[in-house]
Amino acid sequence: MNIKELIQPYKDLVISTRRDLHRIPEVAYTEEKTSAYVADYLKREGLAVTTGIARYGVVGLLETGRPGPTLLVRADMDALPITEETGRPFASQHPGVMHACGHDGHTAMVLATATAMNALKDRISGTIKFVFQPAEEGPGGAKPMIEAGVMDAPHVDYALGCHIWPAIPEGTVGIRAGALLAAMFRFDLTIKGKGGHGAMPHLCVDALEIGCQVVSALQRIVSRKMNPLSPSVISVGQFQAGTTFNVIPESASMCGTARTFEKKTWERWPEIIETIVKGVCESMGAGYEMTYEQGYPPTINDPEMAERMKRIAGAVVGPDQVVVPDKTLGGEDMSFFLEKARGCFFCLGAGNDAYAGIHNPRFDFNEDILIDGVETFCRAAIDLLGNHRPPADRGV
Repeated sequence: MNIKELIQPYKDLVISTRRDLHRIPEVAYTEEKTSAYVADYLKREGLAVTTGIARYGVVGLLETGRPGPTLLVRADMDALPITEETGRPFASQHPGVMHACGHDGHTAMVLATATAMNALKDRISGTIKFVFQPAEEGPGGAKPMIEAGVMDAPHVDYALGCHIWPAIPEGTVGIRAGALLAAMFRFDLTIKGKGGHGAMPHLCVDALEIGCQVVSALQRIVSRKMNPLSPSVISVGQFQAGTTFNVIPESASMCGTARTFEKKTWERWPEIIETIVKGVCESMGAGYEMTYEQGYPPTINDPEMAERMKRIAGAVVGPDQVVVPDKTLGGEDMSFFLEKARGCFFCLGAGNDAYAGIHNPRFDFNEDILIDGVETFCRAAIDLLGNHRPPADRGV
């Protein structure tokens, strides 16, 4: 039997698993039920299972007993604080929480891949680590899992992950060499002025007006300080100041995000932003307090691995259905795994006018696509780990 014929029987399994997980969504660092479900599944498959990594992270180890590389296959488990409106019979049973970004599908695909590769492990050598991480939506579970040692014992050589991707059509697989998703950065700022009567602004230091100047100045960073050939964005998403119509506020607070595909720019964002804030505040007689959250680095696919995965995905959906997705200034903490091992984060096409997009209360997708993700993972595992058996002993 060929690989497609071997994988297709797992279609019902991956769909039913996705529905089980969809019913029990949990937001970042509360994934207790999801983690237990994943661990029990892997134990039934006979894998060596470690739990409690970075609180709720799980690793299942598939060992062939033959020397070879180690492949990490990653899924994210957390959901979003959104009230589901799909009306599906397997809709969320947790009020106010929903799998609105496809993480239930990601986890189901990797679990089904563990089942399939356990049955096919005579075709490979080395080890597969099935990694299920918490908190991808923030503050991030990949980095603490790495700090806990998931890239070691045995050392990880290759890393793969997948995201259900409504931006490309159903039946396609999207693979881009190099940067796919941006580096993320958050800042929180409080401007400290001097309040007073709205009729006497000359006696005040107007924090609201200074805040407006800061927002305006921040918008010029991208147009005047960044290379126009390398996309970046900075957005202030929240601004709060004042309590009533005739009082000049003493303080103003805001928070925002900056995104870039360049790691060096990502590392410099604190310096760039604070230079602007300090200059505006000092020139207008105000003080400020600012905090930063560095977020995730850019998600960068190894070019060689990306080309290899294009060939592998072509065997699943057909070469003409392997596309290059647009880069996006969204972020993903799969990036941390890709910094430590040669790897590829690929997109599973889910574009269909019948469904809403990600992070929407009506988000959903055609579950038939999940088996293509499972087959892509399995073919990749066989391709990466299938040619490392030691030569047969030919005698003296």
